[in-house]
Amino acid sequence: MLTYILVASGCALAWRALPRQRKPESSGLPAKRNQKCGDEGEARVQAELRSALQWLCGDNFYLHPGALLLNHAPGSEFPTAELDHLAITPFGIFVIETKNWAGSILPGPDAQTVVRVGADGQRETRRSPLRQNRSKVGFLRGILPGIWPVEGLGVFANDRCEISAALPANLIRRADQWLRARQAQYDTKGIFL
Repeated sequence: MLTYILVASGCALAWRALPRQRKPESSGLPAKRNQKCGDEGEARVQAELRSALQWLCGDNFYLHPGALLLNHAPGSEFPTAELDHLAITPFGIFVIETKNWAGSILPGPDAQTVVRVGADGQRETRRSPLRQNRSKVGFLRGILPGIWPVEGLGVFANDRCEISAALPANLIRRADQWLRARQAQYDTKGIFL
């Protein structure tokens, strides 16, 4: 059954998604450094996701190899959106936004933002990874059957990152225990894909 779901999901996503090809930054050294740092964080989370999903599901999951570019709004000013990671499991479909930020991550002034406090004490208000994922999760929920749960989460990859317990539960440092809790939740309810 999961094979059928994976094939159907793959066809739907392939029709609307293209492999992400990163454009080189042209604005100088800081942008190149930030891009490299982001790429390193995404590679780290990809490896952690693969390990956690193998632990939880054996071979019964799909983890897309790298980022996806969804064509979620053809004809609009911003027709595409990037998914850092896409995982399809027996207990849900997960859209993961990776941030390789160092420092303390605190709730922002509203649900759309978080505050990053650097080692130097400087505070920056940034868009929440959950806010970044909102349209992507909504798009997938709109094209997939409603019985397939689609959730978004944000994973902070940097070892020098501390997240506040006051943040939403799906803003996390490591994915293994969060995914394990989701698996247990779906096992208890008897919901499987």
